[in-house]
Amino acid sequence: MLEVLREPLENGRITISRAARQVDFPARFQLIAAMNPCPCGYLGDAGGRCRCTPDQVARYRGRLSGPLLDRIDLHIFVPRLEAAALSAAAASGEDTSSAVVRARVVAARARQQARGGKPNAQLGPKELERDGALDDACRQLLATAATRLALSARAYHRILKVARTIADLAGVEAIATAHIAEALRYRQMDVAA
Repeated sequence: MLEVLREPLENGRITISRAARQVDFPARFQLIAAMNPCPCGYLGDAGGRCRCTPDQVARYRGRLSGPLLDRIDLHIFVPRLEAAALSAAAASGEDTSSAVVRARVVAARARQQARGGKPNAQLGPKELERDGALDDACRQLLATAATRLALSARAYHRILKVARTIADLAGVEAIATAHIAEALRYRQMDVAA
């Protein structure tokens, strides 16, 4: 059932065909999803409560196809926090106010609109090549990651779009190796594969 999300995630539209008619509808949306790390939900837990075998974990994760995962820009592991850490985390939070974060996001989006006329997420490969030009060190890092992780072309471009966005949030014009490395860290399901 999840596979039906592939077309709208990729193209921002959905096509319905019935008999001799076909209708296209806009379907640009932001997908936010969550899943357990394994069938029991305790993989990686510090208490060691997970008893799932590697085969069970692989079958469980196999429910999400590679083509669907390629279309999801960020997938990260969020570990369970102990009760004491939860209250400490709630007290600390991000050091900046929501208004400061919002201003940074608005400025990054304005930078994207001024540069390409659209958000980075909607850039095509040619536009991405123009707006996400890489120096030799960045190109080498991304090529090494693509080889080691066996990234598809789609995943490669998604990582580059995320790195471009990270650079925009930082207020810099050129993508640096730190931006590529951060974007790669947000693709943890690629590493786990």
